[in-house]
Amino acid sequence: MADRKVLILGGRGFLGRHVARLYAGEGFEVTGLGHGFFSEEEKQRWGASSWREGDITAENLKKYGGRPDVIVHCAGSGSVGFSLLDPLNDFRRTVESTVHVLEFARLFSPGSRVVYPSSAGVYGAAAKLPTPEESPLRPVSPYGVHKKMAEDLCRSYAGSFGVKAAIVRLFSVYGAGLKKQLLWDSCRKISRGEKEFFGTGSETRDWLHVEDAARLLFIAGERASADCPVVNGGSGAGVAVREVLSEVFLRFDRKDAPVFTGAARPGDPADYAADIKKAAGWGWRPEIGWREGVAGYVEWFRKEGA
Repeated sequence: MADRKVLILGGRGFLGRHVARLYAGEGFEVTGLGHGFFSEEEKQRWGASSWREGDITAENLKKYGGRPDVIVHCAGSGSVGFSLLDPLNDFRRTVESTVHVLEFARLFSPGSRVVYPSSAGVYGAAAKLPTPEESPLRPVSPYGVHKKMAEDLCRSYAGSFGVKAAIVRLFSVYGAGLKKQLLWDSCRKISRGEKEFFGTGSETRDWLHVEDAARLLFIAGERASADCPVVNGGSGAGVAVREVLSEVFLRFDRKDAPVFTGAARPGDPADYAADIKKAAGWGWRPEIGWREGVAGYVEWFRKEGA
């Protein structure tokens, strides 16, 4: 049995699965808690030693959490759209679950280091690009507001109770297997012969492959402390949506180009780009470029995703 233990909350989700596999590869015993059924084959594939299905509550954490060295809280809402449709449940998934995690660490596992994957959504329409961590937090959607509230809880528990925590503000995380957001929607449309998309095409996003995101979360687990450090997770540069979609069209062997409606989605700022100097100071750099990542995503979609 491994000497080191990690508890992955939301371990069956897109990000959680990759974090679990990375920790398993580093010799950790991986326990998962969250929603969904994990078959034995899936557990082996993603490195989970054990899996419990259930909500992220203090009761379930006491029952199943043990005394992990690291807790990575990947559970919670992951959609601006959902937060606009159902803000109360978005709050419960993100804010309430986080306070349960922090209470568990405070009362029952004070040696645990808590890693919270937050979002660039806390910045809102950032005045400075690339955006450093010290920038004002002005979220423009319930999703961003709730992520900020969860961050505030992490800082509060770290400062008031000495809970060791770290926050990683992830930008546009993507990769094979993600069945939502721009790449998923575009692949489905393009495979149906469609070519119309929201926005102007000039909006920018900072794309981070999920494997690079998982590595940064692992490093954050080593850096977590009562000082509650905060770092951005991104590539360090924004890429226009038009450019990304043109690459997807190319990978589908389409000779035409995307067309844009000019209508923006509610709650989505026009531009994102991460200042990643702090993460680089931790010895981390993204390794998978967005073109390589998009090629891999389209290959996966054409084989398995459609």
